[in-house]
Parts: sequence; structure tokens; C-alpha cells
Amino acid sequence: MAIHKVGIIMNGVTGRMGTNQHLYRSIAAIIKQGGVKLSDDEVIMPDPILVGRNEAKLRKVAAGAGLPEGVLKITTDLNAVLKDKNYPVYFDSQTTDRRVIGVKAAIDAGKHIYCEKPTATNTKDALSLYKAAKKAGVKNGVVQDKLWLPGIMKLKQLIASGFFGEILSVRGEFGYWVFEGDSIPIQRPSWNYRKEDGGGMIIDMLCHWRYLVDNVFGNVKSISCLGATHIKKRWDESGKPYKCTADDSAYSTFELENGIICHFNSSWCVRVRRDDLLTLQVDGTKGSAVAGLRDCVSQQYNNTPRPVWNPDIDNPIDFYGTWAKVPSQQIYDNAFKIQWELFLKHIVKNEPFRWDLLEAAKGVQLADLGIKSWQERRWVDVPKLA
Repeated sequence: MAIHKVGIIMNGVTGRMGTNQHLYRSIAAIIKQGGVKLSDDEVIMPDPILVGRNEAKLRKVAAGAGLPEGVLKITTDLNAVLKDKNYPVYFDSQTTDRRVIGVKAAIDAGKHIYCEKPTATNTKDALSLYKAAKKAGVKNGVVQDKLWLPGIMKLKQLIASGFFGEILSVRGEFGYWVFEGDSIPIQRPSWNYRKEDGGGMIIDMLCHWRYLVDNVFGNVKSISCLGATHIKKRWDESGKPYKCTADDSAYSTFELENGIICHFNSSWCVRVRRDDLLTLQVDGTKGSAVAGLRDCVSQQYNNTPRPVWNPDIDNPIDFYGTWAKVPSQQIYDNAFKIQWELFLKHIVKNEPFRWDLLEAAKGVQLADLGIKSWQERRWVDVPKLA
């Protein structure tokens, strides 16, 4: 068996997303399954080292991975491990405000780059990372996990089959109630609600909506966005109150180059009464569908009920009952793990990987333009990034 061992510096995996999705459900899961299989006699095996500022947290996270002792190494000395040629890949899932410094240092050290989004808090810095990586000749990629969610993959299958006819519009609803922290514990880090620490719904979620819309429905042409800070005061991890300086909600409309209109409501101040934490309703001339994280339901033109407006009687139509569930026609793996495996194949076998740092910069660009639209209260065109 030929084993391609790939050393990976994993910086910032003590955070919720880094621990659960990237370490436990991706890298550790790949190791447990015996690596990324290339053929019957060839595999890629990750060799991770966890980097952070708190050794106790690193040890706790490593112990929770369920791997044999010694498989997960830890260090608090990032500079030293960046010099180690046994680790050619650098992964960053730190808080957004630390990412540019970390990624830039890794590029300077000649490491291949894979990182969370947003890659920066502004377009200029995000684009500079892509240009630096390109100049250095290192391979690079950004996490765009929602493209491999089962619900989105089912939606893409419907599009590919021509189910919708001409797609007219997309309506996205995302979010849930994030508790303030005074009487009920918070379930998201407090920095998310402080602009000075890189927080904000627009910079967080418009990066997601850019790659999701671009890859599933069409390129974004222009944006109209309204942000809001609905909750003015929250309590941090130590129970100390603080003023919220970042937007916790965003109401965005995108006009696509192909004429499709997309509207996304994103909020940490909404109580869920829908099928999932994220739902996308796609309406077309021949049919409609609603996709969540895992499930997708559809309604064909011939199965569309003919409602008549009459507020004087109870509505006789069961609107939920007229939709059909799209079947699962394959086994769906963890979305983060799928993209990790694609990136590792890109590193070892140079297989195509189009989700690079330029794609990451496009997400930051849309967030920047969303903030500009909000500040100037107008539609803003989305120019091409070079």
C-alpha cells in the first residue's frame, strides 16, 4: 500500500467549528477510515499538528478526537512549525481578525493554504492573500461547505434535470435565536457581536451566500442590503455584559447576471418556524422546491394547487401536503470532510480544486458591498475581481 503522508498545521481548531467540523468530523474521521482512498493500493493519510495559544485547550481537544495517543500532536509555537518541512499544508480557522496575519505568514513560509471564510474583514486584504499565494506558487483553497450539504446537492440535481424550467427567484431564510447570555447561556461566541473583533452577520454570512449563489444559481450582478443590530446588549463567556457593535441581521437582495432574483434574510434574532435553520425556496416556471440542510421537497407545475383568496373561511388547502420529498439517491458524507478530501487530492495528485482564495475574496467583496449598500441606502454593482 502506497501511503502519501500529508502534514497539516491546524491553527485555531479549539473553536467550535474548528473542533467539531474540521478536526473531529473531517481530519480525524479521514484518519479513522484509513485515509483518502485513491485506488486499491494508494491512499492519502493526513498527519495533523494542532496549533494554538492555550496548551490545556489543545490537549483537551486532541483527547476528544478518539484517535490513538500520539496521532494528534500539539504545539503553541506556530513559528517553529511553519519552519518544519514535514508540514507542507497550513489550515486556519482562527477568528476572522487573526486570519490575514496567520495565512500571510504561512504563505511566506511556502505552505499550501486551506482556510475558513471569511479570509479577511475587507476585500483588499482578502485579494492580497490570493495574489500572495499565486506569486508564491502555493496551492490554496477556502472552505465552501454548503455546496456539499445533502439538501443543496438534491437541489442541484433538480436544476440539472431541468425540473424548474426557467428559474425566476430564490428566497433564503437563515438563522435562529442566539440567547443574550444573561439568563440562558450563549450558544455562539461573543466576538461575533463585536465589530472590532471581526464580528457581524454581513461579513459572516454574505461570504456563504456568494459562493452558494454563484455555484448553484448564477453570478451575482448587484446587491441591495440592509443590516441591523437588533439586540444592543449581550453577555460574554464570563457573564460580563457588553455593547453589541456588529450587525446581527442582514436583509439582502441579489440580482444575478442571468436575471434571477435572490433574497436572503439572515438573522441571529429570529425564532424558527420553517423546516430547517437554512431553507432555500426556488421558484421556476415548471416547478418549485424548498431545500434545507439535508432534505428537499418539490412541487411540479401540474401538482400546484389553485388557491383563491378568501379570508372569510378557513383555507381548505393543505399547502404542506402538496409537496413531494426528493429521495436520497446516494450516501451523503459530512460536507466539510468531502471538501477536505478534495483538497488533499489537489495537494497530492494535483486534481482540480476551483475553490481558491480568489473565490474567498469574492465572498468578502460581496460583504463589503453589502455594507456599502446599507450605509448609502442604494443598489451597488458587483465588479469582477482580478
